[in-house]
Amino acid sequence: MSATGLVDTETTTDALIVGAGPVGLMMAAELRRHGSTCRIIDRLTRPTGWPKAIGIQPRTLEIWEQMGIVREAIDAGLWLRGQLVFTDGKPGDPIDLQVPDGTYGFLALPQYDVERILTEHLERLGTAVDRGVELRAFTQDADGVSATLTRPDGSTETVRAGYLVGCDGAHSVVRHGLGLTFEGDRFPEEYMLGDVEVDWSMPPGYALRFLAEAPGGGQDVLVCVPLPGRSRYRLSMLAPPELRQATGPEHGMAGDRPGPELGQIQAVVDRLVPGKPAVGNLRWSSLFGISHRIVDRYGVGRVFVCGDAAHIHPPTGAQGANTGMQDAYNLAWKLALALRGLAAPELLTTYDAERRPVGEEVVGRTVRYARTQSIGEAGDTVRTGLAREGQLLVAYPDSPLSSAALDFPDALNDGPCPGERAPDVHGLTQEGLGFPVRLFELLHAPCHTLILYADAMAAQEGLGGFEALASQLRERCAGLLRVYAVLAADAPQPDLVGVPVLRDGSGAFRARYAVARSAAYLIRPDGYVGFRAQPVKFESITAHLERTFT
Repeated sequence: MSATGLVDTETTTDALIVGAGPVGLMMAAELRRHGSTCRIIDRLTRPTGWPKAIGIQPRTLEIWEQMGIVREAIDAGLWLRGQLVFTDGKPGDPIDLQVPDGTYGFLALPQYDVERILTEHLERLGTAVDRGVELRAFTQDADGVSATLTRPDGSTETVRAGYLVGCDGAHSVVRHGLGLTFEGDRFPEEYMLGDVEVDWSMPPGYALRFLAEAPGGGQDVLVCVPLPGRSRYRLSMLAPPELRQATGPEHGMAGDRPGPELGQIQAVVDRLVPGKPAVGNLRWSSLFGISHRIVDRYGVGRVFVCGDAAHIHPPTGAQGANTGMQDAYNLAWKLALALRGLAAPELLTTYDAERRPVGEEVVGRTVRYARTQSIGEAGDTVRTGLAREGQLLVAYPDSPLSSAALDFPDALNDGPCPGERAPDVHGLTQEGLGFPVRLFELLHAPCHTLILYADAMAAQEGLGGFEALASQLRERCAGLLRVYAVLAADAPQPDLVGVPVLRDGSGAFRARYAVARSAAYLIRPDGYVGFRAQPVKFESITAHLERTFT
């Protein structure tokens, strides 16, 4: 019995996920897609409905394609076309967002739509968010984690889970429970947000930035990001003196204080925007503060942190929610292998090894951008800059899962290296299909994918070894491996059983992956190259897989 007289309960699950924002929902959905059970809780009885994060990067859309929800996101969102900057009321040259080659563009999608899409996806997988439930404490041992949960009625519950994942934001209970440091600093300024309609003739789909010298020195700034809906924008600006407090919010929204009123937002627009367009239909507003911090470790034992629980930073470039969701995407497939008893002993340590350097880079870059009121690294071309902002350049070259890269031949150096994102290729063909196939279509399954390539000369010498290789490797990976043969257009038709054959009709795969003769690329469940070899050798592939599978 609890102190309130209510009966305590005890339950078990593979993984307990704390927090049902985009990161926690992504974590739960991916664990379910990989075949694990999970429990996801949130202390709020319902979603906030605030568009806290609004930018979705190309890499996140690629991930959502693998998960099967990208079309829902595209239909609900608004493509961003570029940015216009006005300094002292004078327009600068427009910055057009070109869609990176072979991938998606940049999408404006409010966080409440992201949460809706992920929640519905998770429910289709058989799991619903348990709301109004709060994590109070937890302990862990060699076999699992014991967590104490409470509800508003005072009842308590003990959950026994194989693993605990904290996706519970900047004030994470899980992070505090682990005793992790959260080093960094905060910006002294306090800001305000407003979700409004603006009566102007600016081109749709463009973010706008208005800059001017502030009274008393410094820079006055107004940022307007388009949202789905006619003439609808989220406006961000410095808070006026009458709304500021000596100690503003450490990070994020000031939920305990009223947000700015429409007149206070209009005053900033009148001051900075030529023509003083009218703003109206205020749907939501808030005050917010900005900090930049990162944990010393992304996990301890059987407990991990993702998203804002691990790293917080300025919202510049819409990096936060995307980085957090990709934390979850990286961890989920590794946890699923561990839960099946198939993970190599050190596999889960690669989550910290791979994702904490990414978090450090994002924190540093967004702080630089926030202080200079600009976006772009010195020396970046437009193409490189867009790929960086789109998180297409995130890579794990120093990961233990990529360390075998030193053994690869120079011939493959123009292709994606181990630890780099596996790029898509268009124009593959397959017998019986009257339409082209994309490489990404082969990567949708929640498992590793091995691509075996052969040109005409290698195929003429015989590809019988592909069958044996595929059979032995699938057994080695407990069936969690798909194998495909991609052959040059002029290669003779092979007699292969158990290995689907596609043709590189346009030569796009050969060019993008820099392959010749016979070659192999092993692609991880999260879409990153784990291994490559030329020529194909069973021993080298199995040696690499021992880093992942027990």
